Amino acid sequence: MHLTLAITGASGAILAREALRALEADARVEQIHFVASENSLRVIAEELGVSGRTQCLKKLLGAKPTKIVEHADADIGASIASGSYPSDGMIVLPCSMGTLAAIANGLADSLIARAADVTLKERRPLVLCVRETPFNRIHLRNMTLAAEAGATVFPCIPAFYNRPADSIEMARQFAFRVLAFIGLPQPGAYVWGGTRD
Repeated sequence: MHLTLAITGASGAILAREALRALEADARVEQIHFVASENSLRVIAEELGVSGRTQCLKKLLGAKPTKIVEHADADIGASIASGSYPSDGMIVLPCSMGTLAAIANGLADSLIARAADVTLKERRPLVLCVRETPFNRIHLRNMTLAAEAGATVFPCIPAFYNRPADSIEMARQFAFRVLAFIGLPQPGAYVWGGTRD
């Protein structure tokens, strides 16, 4: 699979880190296109202690990436901005309300919003892991617009029935749920009934 994973400036950088680690380790995934918005870099620094764009991926993964291609959010000419570039889908994790608004209203004013727009027009899976609370009417309308355009709104809501030992396990299990949704079930994912894959 060829996937795009974008991180925006909402809380939840740990969720993106766990998804990236799983994708990097998954033999079914050939290439991951990674885009971090400028605002996400501040959140990553605040929540994970990883600062700066230089070596950001290596710091998040704990090792040098082998199949992740990084793009600047300002690079509207990147490969993933074109519908002719092959892709199996896109995940925005976490998805800020500002990014949701741009995607829902077709603004395409950044690489993340443009790649999402392309994903929708090509009818490929687009998963928006929105992160905000409480939702106001604008948020709800934008989620409806995005869903009506073909996106899946997948809020960052962790599960507790698996009794996660800590926040890392909670984040990992949420990331696994997102990846299973796009056709990449992960070993170690909790399955209701008290078993794991």
